[in-house]
Amino acid sequence: MSEMKSLAKDTAIYGLSSIIGKFLNYLLVPLYTYALARTADYGIVTNIYAWTALLLVILTYGMETGFFRFANREDYDPKSVYKTAFLTLLTTSTLFAVLVVLFRQPIANLLGYADHSEFIAMMFATVAVDAFACIPFAYLRYQKRSMVFAALKLLFVVLNIGFNILFLVVLGKNDVFYVFLSNILATGIQTICLLPMTMPKGGRFSWETLHVMLRYSLPLLVLGVAGIMNQTLDRILFPYLYAGADAQAQLGIYGACFKVAMVMMMFTQAFRYAYEPFVFAKHKDRQSVEAYADAMKYYIIFSYLILLGVIFYLDIFRYIISSAYWEGLKIVPIVLWTYVFQGIYFNLSFWYKLTDETKWGAYFSLIGLVITLVLQIVGVPRIGYWASCGSSLVCYFVIMLLSYFIGQKKAPIPYDLKSIGGYTALTLGLLAVYYALRLYYVQNIWVLMGIGTILIGIFIVVLTRRDFPLSGLPVVGKYFKS
Repeated sequence: MSEMKSLAKDTAIYGLSSIIGKFLNYLLVPLYTYALARTADYGIVTNIYAWTALLLVILTYGMETGFFRFANREDYDPKSVYKTAFLTLLTTSTLFAVLVVLFRQPIANLLGYADHSEFIAMMFATVAVDAFACIPFAYLRYQKRSMVFAALKLLFVVLNIGFNILFLVVLGKNDVFYVFLSNILATGIQTICLLPMTMPKGGRFSWETLHVMLRYSLPLLVLGVAGIMNQTLDRILFPYLYAGADAQAQLGIYGACFKVAMVMMMFTQAFRYAYEPFVFAKHKDRQSVEAYADAMKYYIIFSYLILLGVIFYLDIFRYIISSAYWEGLKIVPIVLWTYVFQGIYFNLSFWYKLTDETKWGAYFSLIGLVITLVLQIVGVPRIGYWASCGSSLVCYFVIMLLSYFIGQKKAPIPYDLKSIGGYTALTLGLLAVYYALRLYYVQNIWVLMGIGTILIGIFIVVLTRRDFPLSGLPVVGKYFKS
């Protein structure tokens, strides 16, 4: 029982800190779109951050997972495993940072930033530090020091926001350089605070241990690269594929409007942290297929509710970004549906994780990567960022279906397809009513939001009558009739 309480406590701390961190980072979106001089500037931020996300996966090469795997094996000394991983990541990250600084100009030329090689030097050096820091952070988790872990993660977020406000608002430096400078300063301070409490003590570096760790971890690199490319390839390739002269400006519009839809991601992540423990607690066996089926159903229901809320109140959400970016807001519903499919695909991944057939995760990621790549190459030169968001939608829709049908053969889970289908039909019906009124009858945004509120009310009434009675809520449930 004490172990379960400890697990619940750590889960709450990691989950809450992650949600708070993402929300605070999300506040940088309006800051950037209002403070930076041009939409093209935010395009540069979008593109380079996409590159850093990919590089972070490559530079960690699955060693974080490898550390947990072997540090918890009885035939390996945890301190030696940690020292081996620590020194290996330190060496490769340092080597990468040195090479980037030395060859920053050729790299900048290749990526289209010939006049700004300092952007490449700063951000790629930053990602090298982040890659190395993943092992000390993993060690904190191994030691169950969740409060320290969360505090350091939030420290970076607060510092990053603080430096951005200082440079962009207080000092009025509306230049991309200061966005990247804020990041590297925050990362440096975080790492300085991290290292004294995570330096290896005892143990020894072992080539043999490194060999088995790499043999275990490197295959995960393929899965990780394919997975992250499904999420970032649209922003990496756009400047190369877009036919117009204003590629960075169009990418900036796309990146900003994509961020508006990230409200969905934050809320659904909060739902997973908050509700899934209650779903699994309903079942004595935490591996119960009924628990997974319930988790899926409620995830989809609340995703639909959030999707409706963002679409119906988009006339308010648009003020998250500057009006210079509003022309791209029409892609927001597509991005929202992409997040829904991505979340369903994540929930479906239970089957191949439980059966130890994780190879299927790699297959699905690679199939998704091919779909994304082909649709990007064919579509972006013709229809710009519409092809970018469309390729992500198709990618996750296809791999979601593949995972479902193959999973039902390998490890059947009795998903409540009748209820899921009913809520899907209800959601599409409410959207159809809203768009019909918006396109042909109602122009006033306040009236439209009033209509949207009524439609959301209909969804909530159906939800509370069928699957989520208010009497079941903690604390306040006693005030509602069963």
